[in-house]
Amino acid sequence: MTQIDKQEIHKVAHLARLEMTEAEEEEFSGQVSELLDYVEQLRELDTDDVKPTAHIMDMRNIARSDRQEIYPHRDDLLESAPEQEGDFFKVPKIL
Repeated sequence: MTQIDKQEIHKVAHLARLEMTEAEEEEFSGQVSELLDYVEQLRELDTDDVKPTAHIMDMRNIARSDRQEIYPHRDDLLESAPEQEGDFFKVPKIL
């Protein structure tokens, strides 16, 4: 079992510029120790034949292709806008 003590948590918190109480340091020391134990368990697994993945499920991009389409009711759409300028929506500048 990997044991991280309060002094190590205090040192890491100091380096990360985090303010922690002694109670928080004590709590995090136990949590980090448990996390490191879990990582050690994962290291014991044989993953030589496992392909790297970005997601656990085989997913594909299901979004439609990006293509321009003419909206049949363009004037109605422009009229519903809060502001318009000619044939365009008028929006505030974002800098």
